[in-house]
Amino acid sequence: MFKLVVVSVLVALAVAQVPFRRVIAPTGLPLPVPVARAGYAGGEAGAAIVSLRNDAAPDSSSYDFAFETQNGIAVQESGALGPAGPEGPAIAATGSYQYTSPEGLPVQISYRADENGFQPIGNVLPTPPPIPEAILRSLEYNAAHPEQEGPIVGVAPGLRTYYRR
Repeated sequence: MFKLVVVSVLVALAVAQVPFRRVIAPTGLPLPVPVARAGYAGGEAGAAIVSLRNDAAPDSSSYDFAFETQNGIAVQESGALGPAGPEGPAIAATGSYQYTSPEGLPVQISYRADENGFQPIGNVLPTPPPIPEAILRSLEYNAAHPEQEGPIVGVAPGLRTYYRR
């Protein structure tokens, strides 16, 4: 049964034609990582890698990698073990990637991933709409005129009101 599974995986990889290289994970175990495939920039399947850098500390405490493909995809990331939390040590990473969208727009994303989660910044990420002018004026008025303490007017005992004099 084991041989059948191994042969099936090898056939699937051959059909997919995904080139693999070995990368040492922070745990010290080798992991197969697919090398660049088709991207939005031109849609070429199997675009050639024009530059590749892959460095890892011998003790697996930090790493740094970057690559660029001929169709304009560029990726870079570096990370290191951060302070140990309740679940043990964690990796804090910073990086960026860029490519051209199918619409021809350049996409650039920078990110940080640490104990505070994944925090991306980019030119295509959604942003909240601006605060309307009337709301801004209301917030400024409230800040300039704090609520004054005093008795509540016109309320029978035991009833709630939201108005103060």
